[in-house]
Amino acid sequence: MQPPQLPDGPKDSAVLQTLKWLTDPLEFLEACANRYGDIFTLRIGPAFKPQVVVTNPQGLQQFFSTPTSKLDSGEQAGINSPFFGPQSLLALEGKPHQRQRKLLTPAFHGEKMLENGRLISQITEEVSSQWPINQPFSVLPSLREISTQVILKVIFGLEDKLRYQTLKKLSIGLLKTPLLRILAIMIPALRQDLGAWSPWGSFLREIQTIDQLIYDEIHERTEQTNQSRYDILSLMMLARDEEGLPMTEEELHDELITLLIAGNDTTATALAWALYWIYSLPQICAKLIEELDSLGGDLNPKVILRLPYLNAVCSEALRIYPVILLGLHRVVKSPIEIMGYQLEPGTLVIPGIYLTHHREDLYPQPKQFEPERFLERKFTPHEFLPFGGGNRRCIGKEFALFEMKMVIATILSHWQIELIAPESVKPIRQGAVLSPTKGLRMRVQRLPSQKQSIGSRSKLLKH
Repeated sequence: MQPPQLPDGPKDSAVLQTLKWLTDPLEFLEACANRYGDIFTLRIGPAFKPQVVVTNPQGLQQFFSTPTSKLDSGEQAGINSPFFGPQSLLALEGKPHQRQRKLLTPAFHGEKMLENGRLISQITEEVSSQWPINQPFSVLPSLREISTQVILKVIFGLEDKLRYQTLKKLSIGLLKTPLLRILAIMIPALRQDLGAWSPWGSFLREIQTIDQLIYDEIHERTEQTNQSRYDILSLMMLARDEEGLPMTEEELHDELITLLIAGNDTTATALAWALYWIYSLPQICAKLIEELDSLGGDLNPKVILRLPYLNAVCSEALRIYPVILLGLHRVVKSPIEIMGYQLEPGTLVIPGIYLTHHREDLYPQPKQFEPERFLERKFTPHEFLPFGGGNRRCIGKEFALFEMKMVIATILSHWQIELIAPESVKPIRQGAVLSPTKGLRMRVQRLPSQKQSIGSRSKLLKH
């Protein structure tokens, strides 16, 4: 007897499944895994099509190793978000996707990326200098400010003050996306432009303004090419494909707005969770401080990037609460088999990142924060995948990790932090990500010196 075409899954209506996914995604996913196992079928927006979720490492290895001629993402897989243009890396497939990825990759790796480390640290110092001393406040807005400034200064390289301020205001505003907008992004039928006062109408006008600002920056930079600059946009503009052709203005625009939208709240939220774990577990904080103190107060980006315990802490934070719970879905182009199921063309398949990261057989006591996991063994790309995998792994992965490390190292070097009611902090949906409740409330005191001894700084942790 032939196995069924699709794995079993919830019997609720597609609308009800979507509402559960939007309101309490962790409970929804965990209930599905408990009942249906390593592979199951969901029906959640945008078009309520069945989507096969794979959470088994062997199944994910099959998934990621399947040729793109048989399984790929892009517009055919429904990646047509109103945020991103048709030349975005997310929307492309096949050879255009390969070309664009090859053009973009060098800008996010190597020595030129490291040149921006000092600027990331400087941005963190400037934003955190506004924190109220010994007064409760929510840190997430500050982390969003840091993330936004990094994108606009390090990635865009903006120097025009008015353009910078306008883009910053608009991009931070987009992060506060209400539920109605999220539903409209997921369900095209709800995208009704009823004028500037309507939720979708105001959203479209914000995007149009951002589009124009980005194109203005590209036009200006095209006329004033500077090969000595290290911002990501400059490196993107210098890149050439195998035929010696640069990226078009449309390609540059679509990649920049993708980075602005996809890389902003995700990084800020990952930082918030990392700080939560660091400061709610004194032994973790003490080990990190000891590692940083060994540097003698010099936050050299090359050294920060290679710190083993800092890397383990960032990895464990991304394991427990990955910024995306489900990876980028792919569409089956010709019949394939995954975990014994014959999947026909048109079927959508999704890597279940959160559920894979919480498998007992991979990560014993998966709800516990234990950075040592990442010091004791190296996980494969189908066991640890906070940035997705295969040909669709986030191209900004290395940069995002680098930014996390620089921001955390800078904060730990300047501040003594106390979390307020850490036991009450829970993950709640805010826009497309899961954020700590109340934006992670804390109280801070400035450290008297970056070069305190290990003993004196460890003593501070106990008071």
